[in-house]
Amino acid sequence: MPTLALLFFPFAMALAASSDLLTMRISNRLVLVLVAGFFIIALAVNLPLQQVAMHVTAAVIALAVGFAFFAFRWIGGGDAKLAAATTLWLGFGLTLPYLVYAALLGGVLTLALLTLRGFPLTPFLARWPWLERLHNKKSGIPYGVALAAAGLLTYSNSTIYQLLSA
Repeated sequence: MPTLALLFFPFAMALAASSDLLTMRISNRLVLVLVAGFFIIALAVNLPLQQVAMHVTAAVIALAVGFAFFAFRWIGGGDAKLAAATTLWLGFGLTLPYLVYAALLGGVLTLALLTLRGFPLTPFLARWPWLERLHNKKSGIPYGVALAAAGLLTYSNSTIYQLLSA
């Protein structure tokens, strides 16, 4: 059981990244499962209530900032919700490293996509709608990929991970 719990977060991050890459959407259901999973696993590892409250506070702040970014059309709504759910798992102590990783990875992803969009898409690759959508200059950037990767880079330092792997 501890191994399944340990892999829950990485599996959810992989689903979020692949969903955003393939469809440019991150489902509300996935975000809710990620949030519920945190509370179930936090209870299972006896995470102190005060720490749970701090994780929730960090997530609420991340959600508020994320929705401000969404209002300015800097990120999508799914990205804002995914960032908040990821912050719930990481807590205040890892929020800054998570956001730095997300910004750096998001910048690399954006530059790579903008560069690739400057080249024509071959007919072979154009057969896949998701690749065609990624190549479209009017399409956005699947920032959930960067958010998920940043979450994975930070997860092994989280309290939940430490308690599960002990």
